Amino acid sequence: MEILSALGHGFAVALQPINLMACFFGVFIGTLVGVLPGIGPVSAMALLLPVTLSGSPEAGIIMMAGIYYGSMYGGSTTSILVNIPGEAASVITCLDGHQMAKNGRAGPALGIAAIGSFVAGTFAIVALMLVAPWLAKFAIAFGPPEYFSLMVLGLTVLAFLTQGSMAKSLLMACVGVTLGLVGIDQITAAPRLTFDRLELLDGVGLIPVVMGLFGVAEILANIERSVQREVVSARIGSLWPTLQDWAYSKWAIARGTILGFFLGILPGGGAVISSFASYALERRLSKRPEMFGKGAIEGVAGPEAANNSAAGGAFIPLLTLGIPPNVVMALLLGAFIIHGIQPGPLLITQNPGIFWGIVASMYIGNIMLLILNFPLIGMWVQVLKVPYKLLFPLILMFCIVGVFSSGSAVFDVFVMTVFGLIGYLMRKFGYEPAPLVLAFVLGPMVENNLRKSLILSQGDFSVFIERPISLACLIVAAAMILAPLLPVLRAKREAVALDQE
Repeated sequence: MEILSALGHGFAVALQPINLMACFFGVFIGTLVGVLPGIGPVSAMALLLPVTLSGSPEAGIIMMAGIYYGSMYGGSTTSILVNIPGEAASVITCLDGHQMAKNGRAGPALGIAAIGSFVAGTFAIVALMLVAPWLAKFAIAFGPPEYFSLMVLGLTVLAFLTQGSMAKSLLMACVGVTLGLVGIDQITAAPRLTFDRLELLDGVGLIPVVMGLFGVAEILANIERSVQREVVSARIGSLWPTLQDWAYSKWAIARGTILGFFLGILPGGGAVISSFASYALERRLSKRPEMFGKGAIEGVAGPEAANNSAAGGAFIPLLTLGIPPNVVMALLLGAFIIHGIQPGPLLITQNPGIFWGIVASMYIGNIMLLILNFPLIGMWVQVLKVPYKLLFPLILMFCIVGVFSSGSAVFDVFVMTVFGLIGYLMRKFGYEPAPLVLAFVLGPMVENNLRKSLILSQGDFSVFIERPISLACLIVAAAMILAPLLPVLRAKREAVALDQE
């Protein structure tokens, strides 16, 4: 009853006209971002983060959250109709979704993707509502040592699960932590790494950094990339799956929902890893594995359910522990902090309107997405035909206006430009920006908890291994760092043994 009462309070917040409008704009823009290849939710959220500063915290964060889970819905449309994933989590949907479209079954593919996404999104919200209060009560017992070790583990897991080199990811994380140290020391009030620039006394801004790394860099990368977009021209027809489609899809949706939710909680790829894991699971369990890659509807249903469920699961560590499991949640953490709110164990008790308002808005947003995705598919097809040479200058203009309006400083535009060029070069040389941004957001929190722990223990580092939770997190982090080194060490040992013989 206590949860139902709190949820009722959340609906009272979410149904306020301004919050309802923010939810609609969020899911609409998220769907549009998912449809358009080459933009992604991170770029869109970075672009619109300055817009949220003028309104209430509830409206701003509800809109940002809507963009994230809305992009999971929209990504399937372009994957099925164009064979180009609008969002990274929808890459795997191309395999069978586009084959179904070429076989004249684009309607059922789009239909099952939308229905699976709705079911999974609803499950994730219910699970968030049930798990988050319990986890928050448990996390109240956490002290600075536990938070330090947990954040170190989060950064390590992100580097471990990244698609590229782990060494490069760790290097990017170190760069992000260093950037986070720029500005006034929060304990001694001494300026650090400011190079006597007054603009850097408050630190490097999150908005210019993220807009540069994801917005400007994405534009530069896409300009040199020639993408041939051939939209399926056949009539889409009925969107409702047949009974045979339901028979193949129902358990795929259920498995994808549960798998995606738990993988979404873990730091790392979240929705991307969930969709690939779901596809692999369905192919292994299927009675007709030979159909995968040729138009198996369960190859669409499972991954689409998984990535939407993962999007909901990702909110749990952010809202209950204050730790973002991926770069999108790092942006949301930035939005919370900009509005003067600290997510974590005390969020539910100190700001119940925001927590339960977000949960309630996700219920409403899922219904809005289901309504949007069915009748507006024709419009999304027309949007896909907009030439990129018209689209990218508009995005760049919005980036510049957004960055300038966030701080009213030309310096921020220069910072965005510099990080745009850095982000472009990072893509060229195989460095991922996600670990940098996550470490940039978490860096000051890691430092503060480290220093608080050492102040409380009078400089004794054993405080991190005396507490069971802290010790467990550090052991797992160390194991993940050392795991890739074991094959190298084994190979060197065998080479030395051969030389001695």
